Amino acid sequence: MASAFGSRTLSKDDVNYRMHFRTINEQQVEDITIDFFYKPHTITLLTCTVLSLMYFAFTRDDGNPDNNLWVGLILVISFFLVISVLAFPNGPFTRPHPAIWRIVFGLSVLYFLFLVFIIFLNWEQVKSLMFWLDPNLRYAKREADVMEYAVNCHVITWERILSHFDIFAFSHFWGWGMKALLIRSYGLCWTISITWELTELFFMHLLPNFAECWWDQVILDILLCNGGGIWLGMTVCRFLEMRTYHWASIKDIHSTTGKIKRAALQFTPASWTYVRWLDPKSSLQRVTGVYLFMIIWQLTELNTFFLKHIFVFPACHALSWCRILFIGIITAPTVRQYYAYLTDTQCKRVGTQCWVFGAIAFLEALACVKFGQDLFSKTQVLYVFLWLVCLAFITFLCLYGMVWYAENYGPREKVLHVSHYKNERLRSSREYFMMFFF
Repeated sequence: MASAFGSRTLSKDDVNYRMHFRTINEQQVEDITIDFFYKPHTITLLTCTVLSLMYFAFTRDDGNPDNNLWVGLILVISFFLVISVLAFPNGPFTRPHPAIWRIVFGLSVLYFLFLVFIIFLNWEQVKSLMFWLDPNLRYAKREADVMEYAVNCHVITWERILSHFDIFAFSHFWGWGMKALLIRSYGLCWTISITWELTELFFMHLLPNFAECWWDQVILDILLCNGGGIWLGMTVCRFLEMRTYHWASIKDIHSTTGKIKRAALQFTPASWTYVRWLDPKSSLQRVTGVYLFMIIWQLTELNTFFLKHIFVFPACHALSWCRILFIGIITAPTVRQYYAYLTDTQCKRVGTQCWVFGAIAFLEALACVKFGQDLFSKTQVLYVFLWLVCLAFITFLCLYGMVWYAENYGPREKVLHVSHYKNERLRSSREYFMMFFF
């Protein structure tokens, strides 16, 4: 029986595949750090967890039912994150510490489960839950109900232009700097920027706050905020890409200044990957994957505006900006894992963080559709169809331009990992584009 049901011997390809996926989904830490912070302390952690639970259970006053719910919820989340540190994968990053990225993944799983829970409630229950989280939301109003958009667009004054440079304009600029750091491609960043402005136009009949004056949309948004943020992010990318990374253990540094500098550099990347989303010999699957990436990105952006409009909370509320920050954090490992899946032929499945992010995006959209039926009943199907057509045309036009640029002006001597191009189909992406459009 032992011989009949014994584990089969893994082939060399199976071993390479499993080891390769592990580097994508659970990056290992190099032996260049203090051992204490990277060794498992499971018994110590279990002891601290049990003692803290006993303390909170027997010392606090449980006479306030509402406070009991809050404390219980916070402790459930805290202990789930403890389990996340013990059981979940590191993801593709190890800086500043793998435990941080395990906690990020744990929070994304909690948010995913929360969305599943929300979908099975009715509207009255959802409102009761929101009012329990923040009683002030009872008096919240939609921005579209108290503000006017795209009014007197022919009146252009310096005072009016300067009034648009507020905290939201800065966050717009800074957000695009972060997006450029994640995507690392001028072509994709500019395509997302332009297609998002088109998305606002096509969904303006549903969300009035998408209405903007032409000079606000073209000059302030696309050129200044988006363009400036993209330039800043790509400049940082070029700087980090040209650096030579030689990390020394903090134990081998003897000066106090050197130790402090090394500790600060722990919050910087351990290495920087040269990103090339498309090349002249990209397969059809890779081209389609980039297009899907663009669609999901647009969907995630749309969810931000539909959520605060349907569930009625202002942009400055914690529910809004906390979600934006959280989505931004989990986007970093998601993009890295998706890029590896798209460009590396040895990577046969997406990473766990990428999978959870995709599920979150679609569940958010599903929640918006369920609880915003009155809003979506006003949807003009023609606009949605034209949006999909324009998005597809501009995206494939951008991809074709990127392939053409890489073929004619791209780096010739760039040393790349051979697995990125092994077993690629010999038919070029240009032929696929000709098939699509002609």
